[in-house]
Amino acid sequence: MRAHRTPTLATNRADLVEDWVRTVNRLRRLMLGISPVLERALTFTNVATLILISAYQTPEQIRAAGREQLIAHLRRHRAVNAVKVADQALAAAAEQDLTLPGQDTAAALAGELATHLLHLHQRVKNTDKAIEQAFAAHPQAGIIRSLPGMGALAAAEFIVAVGDLSTFASPDHLAAYAGLAPVARDSGKRVANLRRPQRYNRRLRHVFYMSSLSTLRINGPNRDYYQRKRAEGRKHQQALIALARRRVDVLWALLRDNRCFQLQPPPAPSAPV
Repeated sequence: MRAHRTPTLATNRADLVEDWVRTVNRLRRLMLGISPVLERALTFTNVATLILISAYQTPEQIRAAGREQLIAHLRRHRAVNAVKVADQALAAAAEQDLTLPGQDTAAALAGELATHLLHLHQRVKNTDKAIEQAFAAHPQAGIIRSLPGMGALAAAEFIVAVGDLSTFASPDHLAAYAGLAPVARDSGKRVANLRRPQRYNRRLRHVFYMSSLSTLRINGPNRDYYQRKRAEGRKHQQALIALARRRVDVLWALLRDNRCFQLQPPPAPSAPV
């Protein structure tokens, strides 16, 4: 039954991520009105930065706290790279001794947004764990995860986007649904007129694109195929799309045959005697 929770959890995670991105942008705008040098120096998708900003938002507050207090605050909340973030904040705060209009109000709001982002970050982490547990109950979870680059989240997104693989008669149909294959635009006597798809499942395209990108970091057939396409003169984006398209064929065949990925293809069945 837990496998049925995967689509709901994946959709909920997408909503949380949208909220995260929107709130990070709001926080950056507020910090820009408080201190442009702080906004430029700090990374607001970094948990340690959010821990810092939840308590100290202005250059004056950061300078008044001092290095030891900032580091102690960050370490108390188990921030990674506490010393680095504290030093970055202090260096930026030292560059601004001007108080901007409306700073106190903006600082209070920035502190609230930073706290909200920390809660969102924890909710995303909890959702990721729930997705992994729920996805493990899917009958073909091991097959999907066996394809290099297919982590638990990417695999869960694939299940949400595709549903029942039997609805796709061939890997070409699946690739077209993912926006990775051209579609026919024949008219009258004009045949074999192909064009880029305008309507496709962007969620599925993102799964194949990002999972393909992750495989380029390690040696193997995916990286070899990508480099071969680059050697043929294709640009990075084109070579990556070609790799993603190839991986559609591989995953479709694995699911059809109900077998896990392996570097060496299985032996062909022997002819009947």
